[in-house]
Amino acid sequence: MVSTPHSVASAAAIDALRRGGSAVDAAIAANATLCVAYPHMAGLGGDGFWLLAGDGDGVRGINASGPAAADASRSYYAERDSIPDRGVESALTVPGAVDGWRLAHEAHGTLPWADLFDDAISLATGGVVVSSDLARWIRADRDVLAADPNARRTFLHGGDAPEAGRVLEQPELASSFRAIARDGARGGFYEGPLAAAITDPIRANGSPLQPSDFGDYTAEWVDPISVEYRGYTAHSLPPNTQGIAALQILGLLEGFDVAGWGDGTPAYHHGIVEATKLAFADRDAWVADPEFVDVPTDRLLSAAYLDDRRSRINPQSTLSPSPDPGLSPGSTSVASEPPEGDTCYFTVVDEDGLAVSAIQSIYYDFGSAVVAGDTGIVPQNRGSFFSLDPTHVNSLEPGKRPFHTLIPSMLTKNGEPKLTYGTMGGEGQPQTQAAVLSRIVDFGYDPQRAIEAPRWLFGRTWGETSRSLTVESRVPDGVVEELRARGHRVSIAREYDDVMGHAQAIKITDEGVLEGGADPRGDGAAIGY
Repeated sequence: MVSTPHSVASAAAIDALRRGGSAVDAAIAANATLCVAYPHMAGLGGDGFWLLAGDGDGVRGINASGPAAADASRSYYAERDSIPDRGVESALTVPGAVDGWRLAHEAHGTLPWADLFDDAISLATGGVVVSSDLARWIRADRDVLAADPNARRTFLHGGDAPEAGRVLEQPELASSFRAIARDGARGGFYEGPLAAAITDPIRANGSPLQPSDFGDYTAEWVDPISVEYRGYTAHSLPPNTQGIAALQILGLLEGFDVAGWGDGTPAYHHGIVEATKLAFADRDAWVADPEFVDVPTDRLLSAAYLDDRRSRINPQSTLSPSPDPGLSPGSTSVASEPPEGDTCYFTVVDEDGLAVSAIQSIYYDFGSAVVAGDTGIVPQNRGSFFSLDPTHVNSLEPGKRPFHTLIPSMLTKNGEPKLTYGTMGGEGQPQTQAAVLSRIVDFGYDPQRAIEAPRWLFGRTWGETSRSLTVESRVPDGVVEELRARGHRVSIAREYDDVMGHAQAIKITDEGVLEGGADPRGDGAAIGY
C-alpha cells in the first residue's frame, strides 16, 4: 500500500511495487514524481527525512538535510539584518534529499536505480496536469516567481499563472533527472557537472553555495527518538527536526484519559492545544543541529519531566500562547517561532512488511523562488531560518544544519510497525500527527476517517504574525464558544482547509491487513493491491 499527496505519485509508487520493487523503491519513485507534480512543495533542491522498519533491524532513520555552505557565515550577510526569505541569497544550504534516496536504496533497493525515475522524467518531459492546489500557489506566488527570469519561464505562461487543468512541462528538470538516473546520486548530482550547473549561476548572484559544498555532503543514518503511548511506541527523528515536539505532545497526552474526553469535544481540543504550547516552548528553546548545540533530548522526553510539565495544564483555562520552556536554554537565546513551510509526506508498506515513512520539502512554497540556471531545479530556502544573532540557538554557522519542521513518524508494537503517519504543514505537523494518532488509537477510527475528521491548528497561519487557534468550520459552534470561554483566540477556516496540512497514513493490523488514508485537503490517494 502507498499513500501520497498527489495521485500521480501514488500511481508511480504502486507501479514500482507491482514490478517487484521494495517500499524504498516505491518511496523514491513517489518522491521523484512529487518533484515534478508538486514543485511548490517538493524538489531536487530540498531536504528529506526517513523512518524505516519491518526488516528485523528495528526502526532506523535517515537525516537527509543539508548544512550551510562553507562560505555561509554571519559575516557573509553582515550588511543585512537578517537572511532574505527569498532569492538567491536564501539558497545557502546543500539539498540533501537525493543523497537520502541513495542511502535508502543501498540498504533496501531491489529495482535498478535508473528505473526509479521513469515516471518523473516522463511527466517532466511530456507535462503534468496542473492541479487546483498547484494553480492556487502559483497565483499566490506569481510576483515572487516573476522576479526570477528562470522561474518566470518555468512556471508562468506569458507572465500569468496557469489555470488548473493546463499542462506544465519542465524539460530542463527532466534533463537533471536523467543525469541522476544515469550517474547515480553522487556522480549525477553531488559530484558531477550538475552540482556546478546548480551553484554557479546562483553564486554569481549572491548565494554562498559552490560545488565543493555538494561534494562534501552525505546523508546519514540516525537513531530515532521515541515515547510510549497506550502500549505502543511512537517514533520520530531527533534534532535538528522538531520530532521532540511531536513526541512531547503524545507523552503529555499519555497522562490524560483522551478517550474519556471524546473526539471533537472542547476538552479534546483544549487538552491537545495546551500540550502543544508546552511542547513548542521546549522546541523553540532547544531544537537545532546537535553538532552545534547540546540538546537535552533524553531529559525533555523523560517521564518525570513530562509529568511535571503536564501539571501545568488546567482543564478550564489556557496557558500563554508562548509559555516558558521547562529547561533553561542556558547561554543561548530562545528561538523565534518557526515559520510555515510546504512539504510532501508519503508512506509505503511492501509485501515483505518493510514500512517507509518519509517526508521532503523545499521549505517555503517554491523554496527560494528561483530556478538554478538551466537545471529546472528550485533551491530550497531552508537556510533563511538561520539567525544572524550569535547567541541564538539557530545562529548561522558554516556547516550547520538548520532547524527543520519535517517529521515522518511511525508507531510500533513489540518492535513491529503498526502505523506510518505524517503530514505537511510546518507548525501543524506535530498537531495533525497527534490528531490522526489519537483518533486511530484512542477512538478506533480507520486512517481515512481519522484524516478526514475536522482539524485545528495552533500557531501562525499564512499572513499572521502571532499564534492563535484556527479550526475548520465543521467544528460545531458550541465547541468554538466553549474554547473561547476557556481563553482561546479562535478563528474559523474552510470546511477542509489545506492550512491544516495534507496527512497520509497506513495502518498495519494484527492480522496483517493494510488500511490506508489520504487527505482530501490535497490531491493524493491511498492505493493498495
